[in-house]
Amino acid sequence: MKALIVDDERLARAELRRLLAAHPDVEVVGEAAHADEAVAKIGELVPDLLLLDIQMPGRDGFELLESLDVAPSVIFTTAFDAHAVRAFEVSALDYLLKPIDPARLADALRRVRESLGPLPSIDRLFVRDGDRCWFVRLSEVGVIESEGNYARLEIPGQPMVARSLAYLEARLQPAFFRASRKHLVNLKLVDRIESGPGGGLVLIMPGGREIEMSRRAAQRFRTKMTV
Repeated sequence: MKALIVDDERLARAELRRLLAAHPDVEVVGEAAHADEAVAKIGELVPDLLLLDIQMPGRDGFELLESLDVAPSVIFTTAFDAHAVRAFEVSALDYLLKPIDPARLADALRRVRESLGPLPSIDRLFVRDGDRCWFVRLSEVGVIESEGNYARLEIPGQPMVARSLAYLEARLQPAFFRASRKHLVNLKLVDRIESGPGGGLVLIMPGGREIEMSRRAAQRFRTKMTV
């Protein structure tokens, strides 16, 4: 589960990171100190969960959610209890008061896991381009690239599907691997692997397409592929 912390207070963000470290299935992919920064990082990182403060400089947490076409799951984290009713009106999964109790956080994360739920894997994707609709076999797709809340299939025609990369990642495991923030890679179609900068790896795909993996992603890849 990928989480983004949105809070204007640095110490509050650090405390949330500390508390989340007790939950190994939660990966904090980034932080934002205000709504504008959060919107940019949501588009870039596509988190599953926002841990969202309400009162921040500029737009507040509710205004941030109103600006999103598709919002991740939300747990509000705030020092004030006056907004609890409104928080649940916007479908927040929980409302935690600061200082955050570890047991309450654990219960809130359980709600998030239940809401996300296990998704069955699929072997075809439905694609629409104007009036034309068809299915694409995933065995023929080498790379899927994020385009905001859409994903581009790197096959002839470069069709788009109206799903985020995070959604597809959950549906397409273990055949596809999250090689970077923007790329899912079909492991069966990797031609070869080369060393990359800083301890990373470069996956060479059919046609010579190169997908660079960070050191962290490369470590996950080595773990996954080691017998």
